[in-house]
Amino acid sequence: MAEIIFLKDVHRNKNTVLTVGTFDGVHAGHKVLINTVVKFAHQNNSRSAIVTFDPHPREIINPGKSGIKLLSSLEERSELLSDLGVDEMIVIPFDRDFSLLNSEEFVRNIVWEIIGVSNFIIGYDHHFGRDREGTIETVQRLGNELGFKSHVVSRQEVGSKTVSSTAVRRAIQNEGDMRLTANFLERYYILNGTIVHGDKRGKKIGYPTANIQVHNPRKIIPKRGVYAVWVRVNGEYNQGMMNIGVRPTFDGDSETLEVNLFDFNQDIYGQEIQVQFVERLRNERAFDGLEELKIQLSADKEAALNVLKNSSPNIAKQAK
Repeated sequence: MAEIIFLKDVHRNKNTVLTVGTFDGVHAGHKVLINTVVKFAHQNNSRSAIVTFDPHPREIINPGKSGIKLLSSLEERSELLSDLGVDEMIVIPFDRDFSLLNSEEFVRNIVWEIIGVSNFIIGYDHHFGRDREGTIETVQRLGNELGFKSHVVSRQEVGSKTVSSTAVRRAIQNEGDMRLTANFLERYYILNGTIVHGDKRGKKIGYPTANIQVHNPRKIIPKRGVYAVWVRVNGEYNQGMMNIGVRPTFDGDSETLEVNLFDFNQDIYGQEIQVQFVERLRNERAFDGLEELKIQLSADKEAALNVLKNSSPNIAKQAK
């Protein structure tokens, strides 16, 4: 993975190409910025760095109001950045004191004095600092004064839609549109978790499921329903279908995440699991008894197999 370095542990290196942002999800718009950073770093034999924040700034600026859910944990972000060739992910702990820095203080005291920078890559609409008053012009002016270059990256669209973390969250959480999500992210959306014991009802009707406890409770869970998924367990990728919901046929009242792996019979309780969402197949609904449910599950499996035969899982690079 791209090395995760917290600000207190950073070694200043003036020969650094960087960009700054939360980069939640590392979507297609982010990748243009990141690829530009990596390209300039290679051309100038420089360190490539992505400067990001944790927790998400909205959790501090609007505590109790934002209800922000994440597209990626720090570890997932690091893996995605590594796949793009980034050397370091520099994490700034975002707290109330940091939020009060104005844009000029941020660039002078942190980016220039602590991290070091030779080339600053910035998005066309990026605003930063207290009250988001910092702009491209701020970076350009300080670059001229301090001695670093700045480069602006234009807006990115998928179809007619501008790519943003908000748009991706909406596609996942409100619509369950995993095809659009994959277009925005240029990969399938993932959930990482641990397999835990459930009530084993699926096994009794011929569709054993693995219940998943998601590692990061701040991660976005897709809209309730049934999905065609790729599942990584023990380093191997398997086809499957996943139900997210309350299991109304069994009068459930709490949301569960259950995945049925096709042609799979290993004991994997306690194992780490990664689910990659390919397509939403249907809404969750109640059935009139187990036989009707079994008929639907058979149709769901056929539909999932039909989707998955034309897809391949995301395969991350090995950690550095």
